[in-house]
Amino acid sequence: MTETKLRARPAAVILTPSAEQRIADLMAQAPEGAIGVKLSTPRRGCSGLAYSVDYVNEANPMDERIETPGGLFFIDGASVLYLIGSTMDWQEDDFTAGFTFQNPNAKGTCGCGESFTV
Repeated sequence: MTETKLRARPAAVILTPSAEQRIADLMAQAPEGAIGVKLSTPRRGCSGLAYSVDYVNEANPMDERIETPGGLFFIDGASVLYLIGSTMDWQEDDFTAGFTFQNPNAKGTCGCGESFTV
């Protein structure tokens, strides 16, 4: 009988160190019962899909799971195909703060940058 070896899959989304730190900060102040932070792409905005980051209270076996130094990060199972190869970063300046995404699958974005299309 031939032995099958599984190799580790690369994560669907690459998290920058500042994104990992922001996840750690969020988990440090998470509401009771939160087990991690989850990225999804709900249908919203003028281009069709938007990025949404929320606390999650229970793991869904269909979600991608990434262990970060600050806590668990989940990617919605239905959103993974839209996000493969993306980089998620946290950026802050004097006027704004938020997660930013470099998504090679996005074919276009709306003028305000809130949504994208694939």
